Amino acid sequence: MNSQKADILQTLLCEPFINQRMLAEKSGHSLGVVNKSLKHLMEDGYLDENMQLTSLARQMFDESAPRNAIILAAGFGMRMVPINLTTPKALLEVNGERLIDRLINQLKEVGINDITVIVGFMKESFEYLIDEFGVDLVVNPDYASHNNLHSLALVSNKIHNTYIVPCDIWCETNPFNSAELYSWYMVSDLIEEESSVRVNRKTELVKIPEDSAGNAMIGIAYLLELEARIVRERLEKMDKEKYADIFWEETLYNKDRMIVQAKVAKSSDVIEINTYEQLRDLDSDSNHLKSKAIQTIASALNCDEHDITDITVLKKGMTNRSFLFCVHGNKYIMRIPGEGTEQLINRHQEADVFRAISGLGLCDDPVYINPENGYKITKHLEGIRVCDTESMEDLTLCMEKLRSFHAKKIRVQHTFDIFNQIEFYEALWDGDLSVYRDYQKTKENLFSLKSFIDSVKKDWCLTHIDAVPDNFLFYTLPDGSEALQLTDWEYSGMQDPHVDIAMFCIYSLYNKAQCDRLIDIYFKNKCDMIIRAKIYAYIAACGLLWSNWCEYKRKLGVEFGEYSLRQYRYAKDYYKYTIEILNDLQEDAAE
Repeated sequence: MNSQKADILQTLLCEPFINQRMLAEKSGHSLGVVNKSLKHLMEDGYLDENMQLTSLARQMFDESAPRNAIILAAGFGMRMVPINLTTPKALLEVNGERLIDRLINQLKEVGINDITVIVGFMKESFEYLIDEFGVDLVVNPDYASHNNLHSLALVSNKIHNTYIVPCDIWCETNPFNSAELYSWYMVSDLIEEESSVRVNRKTELVKIPEDSAGNAMIGIAYLLELEARIVRERLEKMDKEKYADIFWEETLYNKDRMIVQAKVAKSSDVIEINTYEQLRDLDSDSNHLKSKAIQTIASALNCDEHDITDITVLKKGMTNRSFLFCVHGNKYIMRIPGEGTEQLINRHQEADVFRAISGLGLCDDPVYINPENGYKITKHLEGIRVCDTESMEDLTLCMEKLRSFHAKKIRVQHTFDIFNQIEFYEALWDGDLSVYRDYQKTKENLFSLKSFIDSVKKDWCLTHIDAVPDNFLFYTLPDGSEALQLTDWEYSGMQDPHVDIAMFCIYSLYNKAQCDRLIDIYFKNKCDMIIRAKIYAYIAACGLLWSNWCEYKRKLGVEFGEYSLRQYRYAKDYYKYTIEILNDLQEDAAE
């Protein structure tokens, strides 16, 4: 049975037949489609001569009736900055009602009481749903590193005549029904550039090229057993194969089209809330618009909150969340400290660094910085790109910038002590053991290098500490030429400036030959073996430092994948390389 006939039969289940014209109006199909469908439904035995449903039709409705619902609510909702700093997207209020509460109530209105909610970010905030609505909560511990395919895979055994529902939609009218006859995926009649699908004449959902516009994907789906079985099998397979970055909708595709029909909703009836501005447009009085970050921007830039537009999340950094916004035609970036940052960064020291480097051409001075909460506003640079770690031209320019900064010998009152920081990050584990079995031996080996590092003569000045390729920003000047800045001074302090070379290497995940190449670029091929051994020792020390940092962040639900594993390898491998050079130098001296 095609979707047109199913829609008409479902309309007749809910309302008695009066005439074809009224049926066309209720079902949303043309009069011609209605007449043709009624004829076929009678021929197939689903309607009698009085346009009443037969026992065959009622049996089909019973077999395909919705049994349960799964609501996906585990993610950060990264595009909802700055609201997502304190509130999961599912708990946003529109007209005084939480999004997830409304969805659950709408499901219950049509008799769906078996409801499972997948949670992750701020999972404790959802506990009230158990008592208030009788839902089941399932925790996705990997919400920070996996997309919602993994969330749905956790409960794939529950997918049988099931609604699958995203948590971030506001439905003016109830999108659910006590009767369903076919599997579908809901899209909007709104056409947008970000969509990857469009509805064709057969009401199929087909993929479209990236530069094309399509129907906005709302995300609600209904799966009957035939399609549910396919989705269950694909979820299990794709989850095992670690498809961490994709959405569950990928399980619906058979080559260039979905295996389910399109269900098109009016854009005014179903609204996906992805951004602060979308929430503001829907409910300008929502309590969740009262954001400290937005209030800070308005105060710092002397503007009204409604003047803050085009809010766009930037790529989530390892320490912070940042977003781009406009005020009166000018673009800015606001930095919001990430999870656990208050344990890691001394914001008063950061403010001291900005005072020390102000006006020196190393970076733009912040428009606003608050040493109490770490909020920072800077001007947006146009035509920005970061250092290409394989480009000799880029590397040469970045090392020139680094040498120039080090040559200024800027001084501040605080020090970045690598070995103390290693111990500090380890202390943040609250007594838990490292995930690495040989951690204690690795740490002992590393700390044995401290006496060698201390014995080598070094310049002592303000060092960036986080001088990684992503923090070297190439940007376009008004005349079209390119300039270079060094950004993100959060960890900066007094230290041996050669630490910056080590940090660049380990963030770039360089091998030994690449590390040597960078050292040679910085020193213009005039680095003696003692200094090279010292930098190797810094690579080892910084590797363990950031490995410990990653272990702390991992406990907060933030996973860095290969980066964390490679940092630990730097600690082990470059300890050995340092010892090899020192042994060679000792043998040469003995001869």
